[in-house]
Amino acid sequence: MASIVIAPSILSADFARLGEEVRAIADASANWIHVDVMDGHFVPNLTIGPAVVRALRPHTSLPFDVHLMIAPYDPYLAAFAEAGADLIAIHAEAGPHLHRGLQAIRALGKRAGVVLNPATPASSVQYALDLVDLILVMSVNPGFGGQAFIPSAVEKVAELRAMIGQRPIRLEVDGGINAETAALVAAAGADTLVAGSAVFQGGPNHYAGNIAAIRSAAEGAQRRAAA
Repeated sequence: MASIVIAPSILSADFARLGEEVRAIADASANWIHVDVMDGHFVPNLTIGPAVVRALRPHTSLPFDVHLMIAPYDPYLAAFAEAGADLIAIHAEAGPHLHRGLQAIRALGKRAGVVLNPATPASSVQYALDLVDLILVMSVNPGFGGQAFIPSAVEKVAELRAMIGQRPIRLEVDGGINAETAALVAAAGADTLVAGSAVFQGGPNHYAGNIAAIRSAAEGAQRRAAA
C-alpha cells in the first residue's frame, strides 16, 4: 500500500504571488507541486509555460508534477525538463505516438506520466504500462479549476489499479478532489491526489488544515479498503 501523496494544483493559487504560494503549500505539508499547463488548443484555457516553472523552481525542493494539457507536446518536453519538472505527464489523447512521447520524457531523465480524460478508457494505457511512472485519471474535463467531480472516475481508478498490479506506478486523480471525493478514489486504489480549490480555499492560514483533511480522509479510506 503506497503512501498518500497530496499534490496541490497551483492553478488555484494567487498568481500575483505564486512563489509565496508555492512556499506556503510546501510548509503546509504538501508532497508535490502540481503544475497545470494549458495551451488554449487542446483545452479551452491558457495558463503557464516553462519560464514560470523555471521561476518557481528555487522556491521549493518538492517535486514538480507537470501536467501538459497541450497538443502537440513533443516540441516542449525538453523545455519543461530543463525548467525543473521532475515528472512530466502527457495526455493519451494529445498525439498519435504515446510510446514515443513517454520514451522522450525518460530520455530527458524525468519520470513519465500518462493522463486519461474522463471519456478515455483505462485500456488505452494497457500497452504503455512499462514506460510510465504515473497514470493520471482526470475526474473533470480538463481546462478549468473548480469543476465538479465525475463519479465514473472511481470505477476507472479501480480498473487501473488492477491493471497496474505490482508495478511501481503511482495512480493519480485530478478534478473536484476534496475530503469526500479523496476517500472515494483512495478506496478504489488511487495514491496520489491533486487538489486545487480544496487546498487553497481560505488563504495561507488554512492550507495545512485543508491538506490534512484530504490526507486523513484518503488514508482512512485506504486502510479500510486494505482491511
